[in-house]
Amino acid sequence: MDITVIAETTGDGLHPVTAQLVGAASSIGGTSTVLCPGGVGAAEAASIAGVTKVISVKGDCFSSFDGGAWAEALNSVAGGDVIMAAASPSGREIAATMAAMREIPIVQDATALGPGISVTRPIYSGKAIETSTISTPCVITLRANAFDAAGGGGNADVSTVNRSADVAVAVREAIAKASERLDVAEADIIISGGRGMGDPANFSHLNEVADIIGAAVGASRAAVDTWDEIPHSMQVGQTGKTVTPRLYIAVGISGAIQHLAGMRTSKYIVAINKDPDAPIFGVADYGIVATWEEALPALKAELRKL
Repeated sequence: MDITVIAETTGDGLHPVTAQLVGAASSIGGTSTVLCPGGVGAAEAASIAGVTKVISVKGDCFSSFDGGAWAEALNSVAGGDVIMAAASPSGREIAATMAAMREIPIVQDATALGPGISVTRPIYSGKAIETSTISTPCVITLRANAFDAAGGGGNADVSTVNRSADVAVAVREAIAKASERLDVAEADIIISGGRGMGDPANFSHLNEVADIIGAAVGASRAAVDTWDEIPHSMQVGQTGKTVTPRLYIAVGISGAIQHLAGMRTSKYIVAINKDPDAPIFGVADYGIVATWEEALPALKAELRKL
């Protein structure tokens, strides 16, 4: 069972209840993907035992708490059968809003979980205890200190999705992270475009970026099938070329399974797509939610500074 845990933060780190959420997920046989609002505590979350992946969700909305805005940003990357959050004031609001967005059931303030999924919680101001079974997909908030915390020693992968309105900031962060991961002396870079580029003539912008960083230009099958101007020789994917570059930049590519099969072994993946629900973000190390018209000029400007 895939469970998405929304991290509870305090200051610049994680609240102890986050490890308790992961422990609760493990107790019912679930594997946990942890979402870190604003990127707070991502490295700490990756060290919790039982966490398979951490997604650092960044954006302007996280500068101050707004339950609706936070829920919208987190909802765009949340997956799995169950979403879990702390039964704190902020956790309850985010969880309820996400459940409403998805039109799925929610149970608040759980104190015990069992197979099925059975949920135990107090009702009538604690005068009675209710145990019910909830179908998936669903959202559950858990009361703090009601569950054993997961231990340490984990080493989960951390990826980042940036929903900042200032695309230049997101691009700078992506370049900085890539520089940390790549050995420039061994650089092997591909920038690929998809049907989201809108017109084959717009691939000229990818060529300009490629010229700056010495990259090859690729394309998705959708782009090759749609436009005669994009030759099959550029296609990356299961029915095209399988590539393993050190840096793969996907622009306007949704991330169909056959495309992912051809590039997911890249050492570092940066995805640029206007759809926050695009599957490409599921394999990207760094995702930027923006149109190519917004992102590529910023990308070229920052690369020219290097």
